[in-house]
Amino acid sequence: MLDRLHVVVIGPGLGRDPAMQETCARVIQEARKRNIPFVLDADGLYLAQSRPDLVQGYEECILTPNVVEFGRLAKAKNIDVSKEDPSKLCEKLAIAFGGPTIIQKGQKDYISNGKHTLVSDGEGGLKRAGGQGDTLTGSLGTLLAYRKAYHDRIWEHDNSLSRSETLALAAFGGSCITRECSRLAFKERGRSLQAGDLTEHVHEAFLNIIGEPTGDSKL
Repeated sequence: MLDRLHVVVIGPGLGRDPAMQETCARVIQEARKRNIPFVLDADGLYLAQSRPDLVQGYEECILTPNVVEFGRLAKAKNIDVSKEDPSKLCEKLAIAFGGPTIIQKGQKDYISNGKHTLVSDGEGGLKRAGGQGDTLTGSLGTLLAYRKAYHDRIWEHDNSLSRSETLALAAFGGSCITRECSRLAFKERGRSLQAGDLTEHVHEAFLNIIGEPTGDSKL
């Protein structure tokens, strides 16, 4: 089945059942053999923490840790987050993993694959609801599929963007869309906002952040 997939997303709703974790580890290994991009979120990040070899050196993946998950990943690489410049931590961890793109979620999202480092600081909602990271994960999966279409030359373009550039841009786009979804949902729902409320605003957020393609669009 993997040969039919453009992108693999692992983590949301996964849990830490040993059999399920082992199955997902095997999926990651097979995805790597086929050079399929994947996103690790939530309990998928536990695999990267407990078995860092699964993502070590693989550039076609995105990790999406929150502050606690980031600390665990840093510990797995012997990086003391208390002794580092917060604005440099994401890049340092990405370099330690040898390639994966990391989105360090927080008040600002720091994004780095060791070659390109970006900061996503667009306005979000004033409430964060547990589970809204699923909006980020889904957005990333979609943008990685678009990225594959770009590199497969599905349409005519100058092919001027490298794979590391487009991966960083996909991560940045996913972060920006999620922040915009949060802003729009909070404007509508206020303190009663739930994670599922973000889903209703994905289309509007996509248009606000990225828009529809124009004749000179590269992506």
